[in-house]
Amino acid sequence: MPQAARTLTYVKLVAAMAMWGGTWIAGRVIAQELSAPLAVAALRFVVAGLVVGGVMLVAGGGIPLPKDRQEWGLVWALGFFGIFLYGLCFFFGLQHIPAGRGALVVALNPVVIVLLAWAIGKEGMNRRKALGSAIALAGCLTVIGNGDPLALLQGTVGIGEWLILGCVLSWAAYTFIGWRATGHFSALATTLYASFSGAFLLGLAALVQGDIDLSAWSWRVWSSMLFLAVFGTAIAYTWFTAAVQQLGAGHASVFINLVPVFAVLQAAVLLDERLGLPVLFGGLLVIAGVWLTTVQKTTLEKTA
Repeated sequence: MPQAARTLTYVKLVAAMAMWGGTWIAGRVIAQELSAPLAVAALRFVVAGLVVGGVMLVAGGGIPLPKDRQEWGLVWALGFFGIFLYGLCFFFGLQHIPAGRGALVVALNPVVIVLLAWAIGKEGMNRRKALGSAIALAGCLTVIGNGDPLALLQGTVGIGEWLILGCVLSWAAYTFIGWRATGHFSALATTLYASFSGAFLLGLAALVQGDIDLSAWSWRVWSSMLFLAVFGTAIAYTWFTAAVQQLGAGHASVFINLVPVFAVLQAAVLLDERLGLPVLFGGLLVIAGVWLTTVQKTTLEKTA
C-alpha cells in the first residue's frame, strides 16, 4: 500500500475511534432520557443504512443483494450480534452505569477476540499474549467492580455491568462473523446489511416493548440518534471495516484502544462524569493489556 494511502487509512481509523468514543456519550443521553430506548436504536440503524445505501448508489456500484442461503445467513448473523444484541446490552447497560466506565469495560474487546481465536484454533498463543490478556482482565475486573477487582466474584456487580459485558461478547461474535462477511461483501455492503437486518430486529423488539412516542423525544435525543446513525455507524463502521481489509484485523484492532480514551475525555467534558482513580487505573491496565496482546510482533521487533 502506498504511504499516502496508509496515512489516510490511519487518519480515518483514529477519527472512527473518536466517533465510537462519542457513541457512549450519545447512548448515555438517550438512556437517561428514555425508559424505552429501542425505538431510537432501530431508527439509528435505519438512518445509517439509508446513508450507506445512498453512498453506494452515488458511487455507481449499485446495491447487490446476497446471492445464496450462506450469504443471507451472514446478513442476519451480522444484524443479530453486531446490532440487535449489542444494542440491547448497550442502551440498557447505560441506564445503570456512566458512559466512561462502560467504555472502559468494552475496551476488553480485542483481548476477548484474541482468546476466542486461540480457543477455536484460528490464532496461536504465546507468553506475550497470555500476559497481556491477564493484565487486561485484571483491569477489566477493577473497572467492573468500581475499584474492587473481586466484586464480580463476590456477587456485588449490578445489572449494568453484566449488560456491558454482554456488549463485549456480542461484538466479539460480530467481529468473527464480519471476517467471514468481508470475503463475500464490500465494507459498505457489510455495514448496509448489518444496519438494516439489525434495525428490523430492534424494531420488532421496540414494538413489543411499547412506549414509543416520537413527539416526546427532546432535541438531545434526536441529535444523539443522528450522531449514532451517521457518525457512529455509517462512517465509523465503514472506515473500520475498510481498514481491516487494508491493514488486517490484528493491526486495525489495536486502534480500538483509543475508544475508551476518547469516551472518558468526552464524558468528562460533555456529561461532567468524573471516574475515581481506582477505575481509571483499571482502565489503564485494560488498555496496556490490550496493546500487549494485540500489537504485532514485527512492531515490537522494530522498537526493540
